Amino acid sequence: MLTLLNISNIALIDELEVEFDRGLNLLTGETGSGKSIIVDALGVLIGGRFTSDLVKAGESRAFIEGLFSVERNPELEQMLARSGIELESRERLEIIIRREISLSGKNKIFINHQLATQTLLRELRAFLVDIHGQGEQQTLFNPETHIELLDTYAGLSPLRQEVATRFRQWAALRNELDDLRRDEAEKLQLIDILRFQIDEIERASLSSNEDERLEEERRRLTNVERITLLCSESFGLLYEDSDSALARAGQALKRVEELAEYESTFKTYLEGLQSARALFEDLAFSLREFSDRLEFSPARLAEIENRLAEIARLRRKYGGSIESALDHLARSQERLSNIERSDEREKELRNLMEEAQTDYIACAVRLHAARVSAAEKFDRAVESALVEVAMENARFTTEIHAPSEFDSEEVRRSFTARGIDRVEFLFSANVGEAVRPLARVASGGEASRMMLVLKTIAHSSDFPRTIVFDEIDTGIGGRVSEAVGLKLKKLSETNQVLCVTHQPQIARFADSHLLVRKEVAAGRTTVSIEKLDRRGRVEELARMLTGAEITETARRHAREMLKSV
Repeated sequence: MLTLLNISNIALIDELEVEFDRGLNLLTGETGSGKSIIVDALGVLIGGRFTSDLVKAGESRAFIEGLFSVERNPELEQMLARSGIELESRERLEIIIRREISLSGKNKIFINHQLATQTLLRELRAFLVDIHGQGEQQTLFNPETHIELLDTYAGLSPLRQEVATRFRQWAALRNELDDLRRDEAEKLQLIDILRFQIDEIERASLSSNEDERLEEERRRLTNVERITLLCSESFGLLYEDSDSALARAGQALKRVEELAEYESTFKTYLEGLQSARALFEDLAFSLREFSDRLEFSPARLAEIENRLAEIARLRRKYGGSIESALDHLARSQERLSNIERSDEREKELRNLMEEAQTDYIACAVRLHAARVSAAEKFDRAVESALVEVAMENARFTTEIHAPSEFDSEEVRRSFTARGIDRVEFLFSANVGEAVRPLARVASGGEASRMMLVLKTIAHSSDFPRTIVFDEIDTGIGGRVSEAVGLKLKKLSETNQVLCVTHQPQIARFADSHLLVRKEVAAGRTTVSIEKLDRRGRVEELARMLTGAEITETARRHAREMLKSV
């Protein structure tokens, strides 16, 4: 659960520290007081997108930090361990997430004081927080989301991953087969181009680093006179001159040998001096031999210049280096081979694709059967939960459409990584009305309650999390609000719940009631938050009941509401 949230320089907030408790945490306050800013900041903290306008005016940096205390979970611990995030050995895991936001675009994420990636942050989100924001019920009107809710409820992730893998294999083979079936004229034109390029590179007989070797030889040929002089002078200095290095090294060796008879420490230098003499002698003979071989050849120089020009042309044409030209040759040869044996390859691909299609369909049919089986339980669970939110007459059905035959091209085009099914939720709120698509019959208040029911049922988990509802009470009131409050209270028995509400019938169920205020001081608007005691709760519930002017009757009503919880 989320135990502490620190927010700095976000929107209207200068500095804000919020402590949350187990159970149901309710945030109330006047409209526009900043309640949703707190929810938005929490969303950013756990990997949500942010824009520069989130940073408070006049500031260049903002910070959000949260402390989470969660039950030990092997999958979560392995995920953090793979990323090098250290955890203390305690009964419960403590995870500190800090996100630093800068107008310059340099943003940082820290998990337990270690730098982390946004990818890891988003992976952690499933273990920590589930946020349902304002207007999110509108997503329920999109049938594309229905299949996700059903699969989450049924725990079909492993089977869906298998279907997705089979689909990718089938789609890759299908795409390759489509490429082979391109227009014949284009294929012939491509064959001519590939053959020309292959012939051009093969005739050149390129070899790796050939240009570097030729450049070195060209430098020798254009500097023969200078090289000969250097060899001659070096040979004299090392060997031929009367005071050559070899002669002086020999003299030094004799003297050190004699000195070593008197001081044994100098014996260690004798081997080095002998090696130096041998090196001088070997280098001198190598210089003389190299000098004797030197010969200026205008014909060879011209041959090198022509070869380097040809290599430079091919380098420019095929990627900038000899290696890239040779790579292009290998790719072109393989591509030409595939095209020239396209008939054979097409037959091979067709067989492979049919096998892949059979595997995909078999896997997708298993997924379909699992969905059909889960849908019956899902429908019963939803209808039962709808009763709990004062929708006693509601009916709910999950409709699953899937093809029975797979031979037509039209059906094959409908294959997806999610399988062969089209899932849609049907709903009726009133007795005597037939179930119809959710988007066509659910009112705003009904959609809010439906969202609460579907999300809590579909995302029920043995691993408790923090579940956030931002203004779940949109479009409802009275008895319905109380039913929603009871549902939230029940959910908070297994998960920590954070809820932004304007309904006193919901706020009365709070385990921790937090009042958010917006104040103006010294020409600046700030947001503050206060955890209410029982007296404070009475005042806030009375305000929510009557508005700005709180009456004693409203206070009495508020006390009665709290007594009955």
